[in-house]
Amino acid sequence: MSESLERGRGAGLEGSCSAAEGGRAGAPGWLRRAGPHEGVELLQAWLGGVAYETHRHDTYTVCVTDSGVQQFDYRGEAWNSLPGQVVVLHPDEPHDGRPGSVEGFGYRAVYVEPGQIAEAARAIRGRSTPLPFVKAPVLDSPVLARAIAAAFRDFSLPPAPPEPLALDAGVHELARGLIAADPALRGNARCRACDLPALERARRYLDEARTRVVASHELEAVAGHSRYELARQFRQVYGTSPYRYLLMRRLELVRARIAAGAPLADVAADAGFADQAHMSRQFKATTGLTPALYRRILRPA
Repeated sequence: MSESLERGRGAGLEGSCSAAEGGRAGAPGWLRRAGPHEGVELLQAWLGGVAYETHRHDTYTVCVTDSGVQQFDYRGEAWNSLPGQVVVLHPDEPHDGRPGSVEGFGYRAVYVEPGQIAEAARAIRGRSTPLPFVKAPVLDSPVLARAIAAAFRDFSLPPAPPEPLALDAGVHELARGLIAADPALRGNARCRACDLPALERARRYLDEARTRVVASHELEAVAGHSRYELARQFRQVYGTSPYRYLLMRRLELVRARIAAGAPLADVAADAGFADQAHMSRQFKATTGLTPALYRRILRPA
């Protein structure tokens, strides 16, 4: 994971952090970030001897605490987030952040522009809808936790920006989790029919594009629906997102090329991955084996 995020080099906290100090009691901490790309930014950090002063973002902040106790002031109250819990901070809301114990704390965060969440929420609910509002900023949300984990698994930075369909899937799942956490929106979506011919066109297009990255606007043109409406319908009919469907087709190609004895670097290029490391991460996340181990199992000495 750490290899796929750029270390921050800006002023303030980013400039003061040192990876060599990560995890050591009394050390300031470290911070890595990726993006923004298409209104989405990732940040992974561990804080020990420093704290964020009061500040605000113009995005949704959705993060999961990985270790320690994350403590912050928000809307006039002090909050603690423990490992596995999700924190949701709304746009333009002042907050700070500090370790809640001497061990420090680590977290992964996704920042998403409100317009992206609004568009995805409209597609999910089938109508114009207010932005989701989560009253208690600390919650147990498997949907949001999985969405954050998927973002850090699927985004391949550096050297290449995240794939467009991966961004679409990530925003759609974050919006779904935020809607589920808002009592005013939860359980109030319209039941709508799916455009089966359009979905079949999209599916066939993805089948034929298994050697490359597909842009969101390509699939919109093929299906005749917006990216988030397509994501909703595709999941309802095929049980997964367009991105995951295409990824599985590309990994099928990877398995076939490995079985044929092709060098792994060539296999990665043939299947449209940014590099061999990117292919290896996705392959292992899907099969539980690295490509090298898979090849050895297929062709034992």
